[in-house]
Amino acid sequence: MSTLSQRLSELGYATGWRLVRRLPRSFGAATFAFGADMAARRGGGGVRQLRANLARVVPQAGEAELDELVRRAMRSYARYWYETFRLPAMDHAAVAKQVTVTGAENIDAALAEGNGAVMTLPHSGNWDIAGVWLASYAGTFTTVAERLKPESLYRRFVSFRESLGFEIVPLTGDSAAMRLLLRRLRENKLVVLLGDRDLTSSGIPVRFFGEKTHLPPGPARLAATTGAALLPTGCWFTEDGWEIRIHPRIRVTQRAEVPAATQALADVFAGDIAAHPADWHMLQPFWPADAAAPTLEEAS
Repeated sequence: MSTLSQRLSELGYATGWRLVRRLPRSFGAATFAFGADMAARRGGGGVRQLRANLARVVPQAGEAELDELVRRAMRSYARYWYETFRLPAMDHAAVAKQVTVTGAENIDAALAEGNGAVMTLPHSGNWDIAGVWLASYAGTFTTVAERLKPESLYRRFVSFRESLGFEIVPLTGDSAAMRLLLRRLRENKLVVLLGDRDLTSSGIPVRFFGEKTHLPPGPARLAATTGAALLPTGCWFTEDGWEIRIHPRIRVTQRAEVPAATQALADVFAGDIAAHPADWHMLQPFWPADAAAPTLEEAS
């Protein structure tokens, strides 16, 4: 991004956090939904990639059904941003009570063993809301943040998530982040990682919806190194709230088991995404077959 684009991007996010919380809730939600519908009809690069991704998730869908799915997916993505901009002013305790959770006992069992847990989830639903619930349930947890440009925008996102009770570790390209995550697991704490987009050159090959792609190696490697429980987690929207499912532990005790554990993660993610396809916010190329496509709008 050019310096001007970076500044405009930061201004847009800053304006969102400043103004959206002041809008009447019904008006704000309707405005974001309208914007999502406009974006879906316009069919820009990100929307076209979303459509291609969803066509793999729901291969039986006809053109009209896929059009509707893309519209609902863009509304889901807009809802994520609307809620993100409102969250600093929301009652976090009240938000946590609106989250329906299954599988919390898997967190309890992991912490009872004393080696911490690595919870990993796809870009689905509202993962910040999921974090608000987790902070209320188990206390603070540690997660990572990709470095954004400009630096001031990155600091805004870090401050936002720290205000929700998250401990944020910057991804800096060295081993510092990994060392801190390992330390937290050895302290019997929780580490939470988004686990569907591979931002490295060392992803683990998996089959996802019948096609080869790569998932990030971090979650399974952390679990294998520390003995922590690896807990696949899904989150999606309900009509008036949110739902989280914490799946049973995937056991991975040595590095040789990391590829199989990562494939197991992919299988769990695929099951949740297939059940709630409109809530998977993947507007970027995800499968290598799309890697040569023109650059598309990035989603945070």
